[in-house]
Amino acid sequence: MMIPLSILDLAPISAGSTAQQALRNTIDLAQHAEQWGYHRYWLAEHHFVSVASSSSITLIGLVAAATTRIRVGSGAVQVGHHTSASIVEAFGTIDALYPGRLDLGLGRSGHRRAQFGAQPSHPKESHPVVDTVTGRTEVRDGVVVPPPFDPGRIADRSKFIASIGALQQRGAQAPDFPDQVDEIRALLNGTYTGADGVALHAVPGEGAQVELWLFGSSASESAELAGTLGLPFAAAYHVSPGTALDAVAAYRAAFRPSADLAEPYVVISADVLVAPDDARAQHLAATYGHWVHSIRSGAGAADYLDPDTATSLTPEQHRLVEDRLATQFVGDPNTVVDRLAALQRVTSANELLITTIAHHHKDRLESHRLLADAWNLRTAHAA
Repeated sequence: MMIPLSILDLAPISAGSTAQQALRNTIDLAQHAEQWGYHRYWLAEHHFVSVASSSSITLIGLVAAATTRIRVGSGAVQVGHHTSASIVEAFGTIDALYPGRLDLGLGRSGHRRAQFGAQPSHPKESHPVVDTVTGRTEVRDGVVVPPPFDPGRIADRSKFIASIGALQQRGAQAPDFPDQVDEIRALLNGTYTGADGVALHAVPGEGAQVELWLFGSSASESAELAGTLGLPFAAAYHVSPGTALDAVAAYRAAFRPSADLAEPYVVISADVLVAPDDARAQHLAATYGHWVHSIRSGAGAADYLDPDTATSLTPEQHRLVEDRLATQFVGDPNTVVDRLAALQRVTSANELLITTIAHHHKDRLESHRLLADAWNLRTAHAA
């Protein structure tokens, strides 16, 4: 039986369009996703770039209001930019109106200033081999696993560092990720006490019917913490295809049964673009590399270019994004279903999280519709 499919939306802004239109597109896609049988609709949090999901929790509330059944949530809240209380109160407010439909996904982004503020690990013009085992792209039962991307290849990290400064109060220091996860759990279950031992209760928030998730892209803190706490885990293959499978393995190895889960539960993400035929899909995906390059160059996600008018990437630009191009799932419905089935088989994922970006909203809608039909989502949902 096919596993559930869910959607991760960044509310991307296309060249020539606006944030206002991108938000309208998000609401429209969420309503269609519910009709087509997708299980969840998650919003990503990104700041100071050309996507409209910067206030993701606000957008989650709007999507919940515009739909009736589909689960809605964060993929993920960048907890380093928020206090634990503000996260719980915001989700508690939405849950008070749309109870039992919210997924609270938490990610470490915002805690990693030291990592990105460090000097590059190689000269600016060099191209290091970052896979210390083989230095080559691996294929595991049909799933492409490229060498891990070295963040040191991002030569200009000034915008990233500046954005962290703008998102935190001056002099503020985010708690360590495990400590903040503990705070959020305590606020949700009513056991939170401040540093001086005074009990505090989030209203609304305490007792909210939200499902807590941790997100990660490598075999590090997030994956192991999710396993230790017995929480469901989302692995970001679409962001870090070279390390996401290791993250899944680390999560499973660390997993301990909890009141939330008796067994591990894994969602793994994938960049997908489906069209009626392979040639059309490849054309629509032709500017995906430009968009990834804008991120990895340090400028941040740019307006998504029109494949009918954009020029090709230079060889230098292509080298910076080749792992993401090799791991995008592009083609007709059968082609993409076969590749997604391989990803599920290799990871034993319980659910797949689909993110799709196209210049024209109608093409993004069609991609999700074609995939839903090929995956028999509506039949499974009805059953």
